[in-house]
Amino acid sequence: MLQSTRTIGIVGLGLIGGCMALDLKQLGYVVYGVARRPATVMAALEQGVVTQASCDLSLMAEADVVVVCTPMATIVPTVGQLADLLPASVIVTDVGSVKGEIVAAATSLWPNFVGGHPMAGKAESGLSAAEAGLFRQRPYVVTPIETTQSAAVEQVVAIATQLGSQVYRSTPTAHDQAVAAISHLPVMVSASLLHTCLGEADVQVKTLAQKLASSGFCDTSRVGGGNPELGTMMAQYNRPALLQVLHQYRHQLDTLIQMIDAQQWDVLEQTLSIAQAERPKYL
Repeated sequence: MLQSTRTIGIVGLGLIGGCMALDLKQLGYVVYGVARRPATVMAALEQGVVTQASCDLSLMAEADVVVVCTPMATIVPTVGQLADLLPASVIVTDVGSVKGEIVAAATSLWPNFVGGHPMAGKAESGLSAAEAGLFRQRPYVVTPIETTQSAAVEQVVAIATQLGSQVYRSTPTAHDQAVAAISHLPVMVSASLLHTCLGEADVQVKTLAQKLASSGFCDTSRVGGGNPELGTMMAQYNRPALLQVLHQYRHQLDTLIQMIDAQQWDVLEQTLSIAQAERPKYL
């Protein structure tokens, strides 16, 4: 536990908020949780995920650090609500997967704001899917801007480190461009794969494909079968960067189509060999 931080507030007790609360509580922090639904509050208390919980955001005034784990569309409005409740010393951070617009808007509302993005997740969503250790050995990106207070950044970095994450610092713009390629594009590609299979006109072939699908299909379709709301918000909030990489990906598909159509097997093998050599750099 950090000497100056004893109580951490979590706004939003879904998958990420629930996992973070579990880990922080195990680390010895007093963890306060706020959820929109009373049933979630009760479940969090019954399962021992948090120390105290409420539907009332004013509970966060007792925390030293507040982590906003709500959907992206409500992060900035939540920070605005917190600004009317918190002492000026409280550090506010978030876990949104897009940082550009969010960091700028949230910092204007709360100067002690630090953008954050733990890059971990599961196909399942909600508090019931929460588990300890989700962030261990996973990247956690902290995205300060010029006006971000250095002491607040160091506090968030220290908490992420205690969660077992590999911490990286980045500008919000560089973060959004990077995750567009390695996080948001795969969601769209994976969803497109599932829709391609869905579009099979022959019912017998489609049924057979469903029975034959194994680990390769499972790996490539996983993120496309995730939370639709989250995928939509990725596209909405990171639209320019995502469109850029989608166009690049379409170009790669067109190139592959041309190779196969022209039976350029040597060229195709070379292309696949390059892909094979590049993959370990991203793992």
